Order: sequence, then structure tokens, then C-alpha cells
Amino acid sequence: MAHSPTDTRGTTTDVLVVGAGPVGLSAAAELRRRGVRCRLVDRLPERLPYAKAVGIQPRTLELWDRMGLVGDVLEAAVPLRGQLIYADGRERARIELSLPPEVPYGFAALPQYETERLLEAYVAGLGTEIERGTELLSFAQDPDGVTARLRTAAGAEEELRVRCLIGCDGAHSVVRKTLGLAYEGSAFPETYMLGDVEADWDLPPGYGVRSSGPSPDGAGEDLLVCIPLPGAGRYRMSMKAPPASAAPDRAGDGVAHGLEGGAGPSLADLQAVVDRLAPRPARLSALRWSSVFRISHRIVDRYGEGRVFVAGDAAHIHPPVGAQGMNTGVQDACNLAWKLALVLRGEAGPALLASYDAERRPVGEEVVGRTVRHAVQGMETGPDRGRTRLLREAQLLVGYRDGPLSGAPYGPDEAPQPGDRAPDCGGLTTPIAHYPLRLLDVLRGRVGHVVLLYGDDATALARAADAARTASGLPTLAVLAGEAPDGAPAGPPAAFYRDAAGEFARLYLPDGATGLVVRPDGQLGARFPLAGTAAALSAYLRALSVPRALRDPVVARDGDHDLELDAR
Repeated sequence: MAHSPTDTRGTTTDVLVVGAGPVGLSAAAELRRRGVRCRLVDRLPERLPYAKAVGIQPRTLELWDRMGLVGDVLEAAVPLRGQLIYADGRERARIELSLPPEVPYGFAALPQYETERLLEAYVAGLGTEIERGTELLSFAQDPDGVTARLRTAAGAEEELRVRCLIGCDGAHSVVRKTLGLAYEGSAFPETYMLGDVEADWDLPPGYGVRSSGPSPDGAGEDLLVCIPLPGAGRYRMSMKAPPASAAPDRAGDGVAHGLEGGAGPSLADLQAVVDRLAPRPARLSALRWSSVFRISHRIVDRYGEGRVFVAGDAAHIHPPVGAQGMNTGVQDACNLAWKLALVLRGEAGPALLASYDAERRPVGEEVVGRTVRHAVQGMETGPDRGRTRLLREAQLLVGYRDGPLSGAPYGPDEAPQPGDRAPDCGGLTTPIAHYPLRLLDVLRGRVGHVVLLYGDDATALARAADAARTASGLPTLAVLAGEAPDGAPAGPPAAFYRDAAGEFARLYLPDGATGLVVRPDGQLGARFPLAGTAAALSAYLRALSVPRALRDPVVARDGDHDLELDAR
């Protein structure tokens, strides 16, 4: 007899996460803060000291804000203000990374090892440590769970029984190969050199540099790309390597992507390219590391099968243009984790997990196609221009309107609809706090769905809030239109927020009194008229195949055990 993922017989933990890069750490973090037990393994004995993925998108910072991690990231990262584009020694374009004022975060740069350090500390604070030097050898799944074989750092083999498995193990993923997922695409013919160095030029700080010119042999284009990093004059520089630098496919799986082993280019190798292409004379120094890098563009035919899923580079790889890869992977992890947590806690049906592929694979396909196009044509010549292009690169336009969880639209066509990102907004006030709040402040730390009700009648909002809690059990917040009139009594309780600055109304474009559901990943789940609150929420929960009310779990620790308590 087949059993659902809610079945626990014979399992030793809930989820095995394979790979402790930013994607695997994000998956573990989102699972653990929802009370889901997991083990996190990585075959590497220690964190790699390489500034590989360095760009952090505004959408990722919003997700980290909801987790309560963003403060640590902001202290460690540096702002990315724009990009300077040169060709044949002349400035051709200057892209300013200026987002609309309602977007709470800008673009940032942080070495990957720092991102991993911060996420690792966050996950450890939730009770899960990385099991380093531990390799996944094989796994097999059946209707009741997944049996995985691991080799530990001590060389011993272990058999582990889990309810689900997530492969965040990179371009050469063992999980993907074992599942037999197709990984269609091809490789770029060029090989690139990569180096973490300091440059003494006088270019403005915070700007990336893209400089091109004829190759030394005149047969093609020479290219230099520099991304600023924390530290005076520090950049991660990439450039085309001489043909002799091409390395073989060491993994033997036909996927040529990522850093290659062996000796990297010397400081003199990097300096030679800078001498040819840098828009200002520059002397390089303080080489921290270097490598040869190869690029493929590939995507799986499906993001999982049964109880096993893939995310990040295990599911999609592409050119590093626009710093889309790691951020797309982190959003994969966040999308999957909240759904998996609901199913494993018995609060949603297993069919919910099919929405992971339905929502995220189209995003992966779009990112792969766009980055390949930009790598060939250049970002400044692509079809997206101006504000739309910048919002897309910031990953603020990622949405699931056509996905299986998005209900019917309501209100103006230009308003945020089910499947869209829930915009942040400022100017929310309460009768007690003497300072305005942002919506992100209100949502920070919450792990489940949240209902937002908007209107200008406090009594009607209170009734709708009671109906929402009765129909769904979800946390429900009310937003009152406008400021309280001078001399008015205290009015509604502090659980109500006032849209004192009118930003909520401007960004959400409510059609009169309106209700919304914000999903755990910060996307909108539903939008409805206030009068239909109970029916709309019941319909949304049915779409999730939820047999009982969704509630944030309260997790208490008792030694090495987590006790999941009823939140009522």
C-alpha cells in the first residue's frame, strides 16, 4: 500500500539535504525554522575560500529579511551601484542600478564563502550543523520514504532512512544523475580565467566593469569583467583565457561548468589582460585565489520525482551574467521548503509538491534563456530596457500567475495579483509605536501564510478579520486607509495598522475593501473582495489540499529533540 510523505514509519529524520552551498543552506534554514527535522551533508571537508557567486539580488535580501538574517548580510556586503561598459578603450554605456523608492533593498556583492558563513551560523542556531566530508553514495525511494547510503568523513558507510531528499549538490549532481533527469543544453566554447585581486585604478567604487576589445590574435573578442567586493580596490575579475588553458571535463559527465581543478592563472596572466583591456591603467596585487572557469547552459526536464527534488545548479546552470544563478537557487529552496514543511506536517496534501516544478521550472527556463542571450548580445542590447530590465535582473518580477496555486485575479489589471511578488510598502503606523513600519517589518519572522485585509471601515475590517481566522486559522492583519483624524479616540486595537502614508493603497491598488493572502515565500496567494473573505480563504486552502487550518508551528527544544506544539 502506498503511503503519503506524511508517513513516518521507519524514518530517522524528515529531510536529507545534500550540498551545503547557499542553496542547500537556504533549504535547511527554511525547513528548520518550520520545525522540520533535517540533516545537511556536504562532501567537502571545509567551506571553499572562493568568491564564486558574489551578486545578491534585492529579492534575495527580501527573503533573508523575512528570515531575520538580512542585518548580518548588510553589515558584510558592499553595494553594487551600477556597471561601466567599455569597448575599445571608450566608455559606451553606464548602467545605474537605481530601483523605485518602494523597493527596500538595492543590489549587493558578497563573496560566496561569506554568504555561506552567515547562512551556516543561522542554520546552526536552529539546531542543524553541516556534516562535512560526508558524501551521498546512492539512494532509492519507495512509497514510504527514501533510503540513502552515505560515506562519512571517517570513511564509514551509513544507511539513512528519510521521508524526502533535496539535491543541492551542484552541476555534477549525484541526486540528479541517480534520478535520471535529463539535463539538456550545451557549453560555451570559451574558457575563462577568474581571479580575486585588488586594482589601484581610479574608477568609481561600487561599479562593475565590462570592457571588450579585439583578441590578441584578431580572431574574436577579448573580454574583461570586474565585480567589486568588500575591501579597498578589491574585485573578482573574469576574462577569456588563452586556448591552451582549456581543461578537460573532470567529472566525466559531459557537463563543463564551474571552477576547474589544477593550478590557476598567475597574477601576471591576469595583469596581461588588464593591461590590454582596462579603461584606466591599473596594477593588480593581493591575489587571493584564481582558477579556470567553464560555462554551460542546461536545465533539467523536471525538478524532482516522487520524494526527491533538485534545486540550484543541480537543476539549472547558465552564464553568470547579471548574478542570477545563486539567487535563483535560493528562491528554488524557499519555494520548495514551505510546501514540503506543510506536507510533512500533514497540513497539506502531497499534491502540493507538484507545484514546485510547475512554478520554478518556468523561472529556470527564463533565466537560462535570458543569461545566454545577454552573454552573446550584451545586456545593454537585450529586449528589456530601462525600469523593466532592472526589475527583472533584481528578480522582483518573478511570479507564478499561471501556476497551479494562483487563484482568479481581482481588481485592476495593473494591481499585484495572485502569483506576483507581494510589494513591500512603508508608512504603516500603529496607535502604540511612535515610528512608521514597513510591511517587511510586520512580516519578519513569520513562517506561514498571512492574511492582509484593507479598508476604511474599522468595524467591517474587524468582522472580516474574525471571519478570516474562523475560516482559515491564519494570522490576520488589518490595514486601515489613511491617518486617524486629529482628536479621534484611540480607535482600533494595535493589531490594526494604518496606511498613514498611502503607500499600501498606491502599491496594492485595492478595489475598495480588499483582502490578500501573502504566501510564506513572499508571493501573493489570493486576492478577493472583503465581503467574500471566508469563501476566498476556504477556496485557497482547498487549492493547497489542506485538511486543517494552517498555523505557524511553535517549536520548543528539549535537548536534541524538537517538540512541535499546537499553536492555538
